[in-house]
Amino acid sequence: MQPTVAAPESVTWKIHLDRSMWVAGVRALMLQALHPVAMQGVWQRSDFRSDPTGRLLRTAHFVAVTTYGSLTEADTLGTHIRRVHRALSFTDPSTGRHHRVDQHDLLVWVHCAEVSSYLETAHRSGVPLTQQEADRYLDEQSHTATYVGLSRDDVPRSVADMRRYLAAVRPSLRVTPEARQAVRFLLWPRVPGHLAWLAPLKPLWFPVGALSYATLPAWARRAYGVLPQAPGGGALATTGLRGLRAGLELVPERYYNLIFDEATVRSADEARERLLAAGYEVENGFRALRARTLFRAPSVPAPRDPAEV
Repeated sequence: MQPTVAAPESVTWKIHLDRSMWVAGVRALMLQALHPVAMQGVWQRSDFRSDPTGRLLRTAHFVAVTTYGSLTEADTLGTHIRRVHRALSFTDPSTGRHHRVDQHDLLVWVHCAEVSSYLETAHRSGVPLTQQEADRYLDEQSHTATYVGLSRDDVPRSVADMRRYLAAVRPSLRVTPEARQAVRFLLWPRVPGHLAWLAPLKPLWFPVGALSYATLPAWARRAYGVLPQAPGGGALATTGLRGLRAGLELVPERYYNLIFDEATVRSADEARERLLAAGYEVENGFRALRARTLFRAPSVPAPRDPAEV
């Protein structure tokens, strides 16, 4: 059995373990909020208003488990998520229509808002990605969609398909009062109890939130109107992303992991053990004590010459 859902040599691993994912995750939530029906589901059926940080950490846990968790761990988490979503419904006050949280079009939107944000933010932050790798990432992530109840063919599996989907859904997106308030929460979230020791460092969060906002499509930033349009536009945001990523890459892994829930860190520790047992090696050796651990795939024995058999 493969040791992790995605292999360390996959594009998924390359993007999801990059430190730029903090900006990517917040951007994804800001983008998701532009779907008025999906936003009502979050507003009415989650604890987002009381604990926006908690939702971000739960998303981080889902990304972690569906990247480097075991197949059993990911299946168990997916089963739990689908069971919770099946039991939740809400009413759209603008139409009076009743919706299920696991409604097909809403699940597709959430998936696409997330993975397109992860891909774009990683690329703009300086993660080296070819066009083929970008396509491969979306194809790999079509498997992740199955954990929330979709099939792989329900979601875009290439950059071109993703662009077509986002263009098609664009007319239905708009900023509601709830969406605008959600963005304000994300720019200045409440520090959860288990991270109370970080409260004095809360001002350091604002660059993350501001960069998440600055990387949204221009039409979305204009519609939100929460922060002023930055001079220099997208180029300045890209420069900021690269600077933030470079700074976060210097944080030793043992300190960086203090931000995550215990279950997420435990999953990472267990993944390391499974990978080592499967023959992977720590590629950056002692340097891993000062940065993110990188793994080298086990060497594959050369095929034998049929004449020797």
